Amino acid sequence: MTKMASNNTHRKTIDELTLMDDYMFAQVMRQTDYLKPLLESALRMKVSKIELIEIQKTEKEGYDSKGVRLDLYVADENGVIYNVEVQTSDKKNLPKRMRYYQSIIDISFLSPGMDYKELRKSFIIFICNYDEYGRGRCIYTFENTCCEETDLKFGDESFKILINTKGNRDEASDDLKELLKYLDDGTVTGDYSRKLDDAVKAVESNEERRLEYMLLSVWKNEMRAEGRQEGRQEGFAECMEQDAKAMYEEGIAPDVIARIQKVPVEVIEKILGLRPV
Repeated sequence: MTKMASNNTHRKTIDELTLMDDYMFAQVMRQTDYLKPLLESALRMKVSKIELIEIQKTEKEGYDSKGVRLDLYVADENGVIYNVEVQTSDKKNLPKRMRYYQSIIDISFLSPGMDYKELRKSFIIFICNYDEYGRGRCIYTFENTCCEETDLKFGDESFKILINTKGNRDEASDDLKELLKYLDDGTVTGDYSRKLDDAVKAVESNEERRLEYMLLSVWKNEMRAEGRQEGRQEGFAECMEQDAKAMYEEGIAPDVIARIQKVPVEVIEKILGLRPV
C-alpha cells in the first residue's frame, strides 16, 4: 500500500516514512550497495566502489555552524566525492543551499598548506519531489561554463544535479524510471525497487531505529520550542505531550519516556491518562 504524505501539522511516525524522508533515506542509503545504483542512474555512468565519509567537526570547527549535516557523503575509489540529499519542500533557496554544501565539502578536504589542485571532483545531488525549474525534466545537471563561450568549461570539477521525481521519464533509462517511480509513490516495479522497499521495511521493524527516530523527533521539537519567544512555556509543554503520546503509541514504556523527556514518570502517566489528574 502506498504511504500517503502527511500534512504539515502531523509529525510522521516511523511507519509513515518513505524513502523521500530524510531519516529513512539516510538509514537505507548508508548501505552503499543501495546508494551505488542510485548514483549510476543519476550520473548515467558507472561508479567505482564507494564508502561513507565522516567529517570530523573538531578538524573543521564551524563548518556546520548553520546546522547543515551531510547525511550521505561518500567517495569512490578514484577519490570522487558524492553528496546526496532529499528535498520534499520548495524553500526557494535550493541553488544557494547546494552552493553552501559545496563549500563544506571543499573545506573538509583542504587542510592548511595543501594546494588547491588537491580539491576533489565532486557531485552534489538533490532528489526533489517537485520541479525546481519548471522545465519538466527528471534530471537537471549543472556544470560551470563560460557565458561567452558556452563550449568552454570552467574546469573546477564541481557538479550539481537535481533529480525531479515527477519529471518526464520518456528519455530516462529503465533503471532510472524504476527508481523515480519508487521514490515518487512507493511502487515496486523491479528488483532494485524491491530491495529498497525491503530495506525501508527493515528500518521500520528495527527497534533500535524506532527509538532513535523517536529521540530525534523529541530533540527537533525541543529545538523548535527553545526557539520560541521567551515565556512561551505552553508551547514546550504541548510538544512534550505530543511526543509522549507518540512514543507510547510506538510501544515505549512510560518510565522510558519520562527519562527521555527528563520529567517525573508521574507527569508522563498523567499525560497518557494512566494516572488521575
